[in-house]
Amino acid sequence: MPKFLLKRWHGQHIVWMFVLLIVLTAIIYMFKWWLGLTAFLLCGAMAYFTLQAETAFRKELNTYVGTITHRVKKAGNEVMSGLPIGIILYNEEKRIEWHNPFIAKMLGQDSVIGESLFDYFPDLKNKKDKAETLELKVGQFIYQVLSKPEERLLYLREITEQALLAKKYEDSKTAIGIVMMDNLEEATQGLDDQTRSLLLAKVTGEITEWAQKNQLYLRRTSSDRFLILMDQKALRQLEQTRFELLDDVRDLTIENKLPLTLSIGIASGAEQLTELGQMAQMGLDMSLGRGGDQVTVKVGQRLSFYGGRTNAVEKRTRVRARVISHALRDLMKDSDKVIIMGHRFADMDSIGAAIGVLKAVQVVGKEGYIVLEGVNPAIQKVMETISADERLHRWFITPEQGMAITTQRSLAVVVDTHKASMVAEPKLLQLTHRVVVVDHHRRSEEFIHDATLVYMEPYASSTCELVTELLQYINEKLSMEVLEATMLLAGIVVDTKSFSLRTGARTFEAASYLRRNGADSALIQKLLKEDLDSYIERSEIIKHTETIYEHVALAVAEPSRKYSQLMIAQVADTLLNMTNIMASFVIAERPDGLIGISARSLGQMNVQVVMERLGGGGHLTNAATQTDCSLEEATKRLKQVLADIQEEEGLFE
Repeated sequence: MPKFLLKRWHGQHIVWMFVLLIVLTAIIYMFKWWLGLTAFLLCGAMAYFTLQAETAFRKELNTYVGTITHRVKKAGNEVMSGLPIGIILYNEEKRIEWHNPFIAKMLGQDSVIGESLFDYFPDLKNKKDKAETLELKVGQFIYQVLSKPEERLLYLREITEQALLAKKYEDSKTAIGIVMMDNLEEATQGLDDQTRSLLLAKVTGEITEWAQKNQLYLRRTSSDRFLILMDQKALRQLEQTRFELLDDVRDLTIENKLPLTLSIGIASGAEQLTELGQMAQMGLDMSLGRGGDQVTVKVGQRLSFYGGRTNAVEKRTRVRARVISHALRDLMKDSDKVIIMGHRFADMDSIGAAIGVLKAVQVVGKEGYIVLEGVNPAIQKVMETISADERLHRWFITPEQGMAITTQRSLAVVVDTHKASMVAEPKLLQLTHRVVVVDHHRRSEEFIHDATLVYMEPYASSTCELVTELLQYINEKLSMEVLEATMLLAGIVVDTKSFSLRTGARTFEAASYLRRNGADSALIQKLLKEDLDSYIERSEIIKHTETIYEHVALAVAEPSRKYSQLMIAQVADTLLNMTNIMASFVIAERPDGLIGISARSLGQMNVQVVMERLGGGGHLTNAATQTDCSLEEATKRLKQVLADIQEEEGLFE
């Protein structure tokens, strides 16, 4: 009982009042005793009735409190029984200790006390023991569950109508897509008008039939482009079919010398239609940047790729190379100096391409520097050769030196990568807003978005091939030193495995140009020679190879041994030469403590998709990644990714 109710006479004014009455009565008694005696009797009567009233008050108060306590308990019991919220108490063994009638009614049982919590709510099994709100489906109903692990308490509230309404809202969200025939000019080159029109009619009919089948709004915007509108529900259905339209159109034109392929960009999840349109165009650009014949779907922050099972189509004209070359020349002229960077752990392609760009800078009459973070086994012999040539070696600088000389008017040229996190010094890109990207890798989600000029061609064999073409338009009278031409040709030789992979007509044209400018093939052979110890090291990894999915070679090195990334890649290349092997994967620990995975294929399998799911990237036939887990965990994750792809669409084309 609160004390203020029992001691509500604050300041004891009643007591002092009686004291005053007694004093006054004593004074009256001194003057007239009979009058004082009467007053004293009256004071006694008043004190008696006051005490009686206080006793009665306390008795009635206790009675009232007892009554209201009973009423509250009764109301509480009725609320617990009739409340439309389920309450479950469970013990440390996750067994139900108590529940209210709502739970029994929900589960269709008289009582589930003593039963395992996971028998009735299996979705809770993988949840962490922390306070959280989640949704569970029990039968046809959906419940919101508030978990309080500290009290081992669950609150369940039915939200079926709200969940269905939310799902209906999500399903009705608009998605915009752009469909493009990505190699129309190449596929129809040399065809007469009638054959070309028939081919376009067949492909257009296939696209229209696909749109009608999936209830999409289709509108043709140009000879090779279509706009599609759909809702989120239709988009999910298309993702489940993995956009079979790509295969249908390719199969439809397979009798052509060059099959027609499609690239699609689809966007959803934005509130504004203008933003959706921009995202769809970015998705299409990414599909084209990754080689075409694929779909890029961007839903909010989620980015998914489908298709990409064919090599990028080589462009038959050099118009774009000429335009890019002139734009690059103008940017160089307008800059105070040019800083050239390749990717971390540089290889022959990035070094050769950097030297080629340096030559262009010098022809334009500007200062150029190549940022190199350090020498690794892949370029050790190359750098020893370059060190002997003072005219070339003095333009190589460290990342710290590059940071010191870069200004807002400097031009940064990134070669052989388009990821800011992979360049030799990522902080350098923040010192200038003038950035050029020259790369031959398939475009990934991470990209230097604020680049001033981008030249990405996935069909190219190497970045050295692209740079060689650019050099031909920088200056018609350009002449190269023997070592410069040799480095560019060496980059092409390494990336094409001596012109055996990803080699097109323009690759040989670039090599021919470099050979005319004095490229020394004997020096290249000398640079690419390996010693006996390296060969034995490769053999140590190869002996642990197993064959999976009949045509995939998987080699996992011993946990106690460490190998360079170059060695891992060389083993993958070697395994690809074995009979009946269409793809190879090599997993080994690197000297820096990371686990390196190199992947190679002959084209029937897209190893880029496999590596992207593990956080890496690359080409359809050449990809890699690094991870900080154990060898065993990396092997397990790789096998799981291969199993997922096999189940979704098959590993091989």
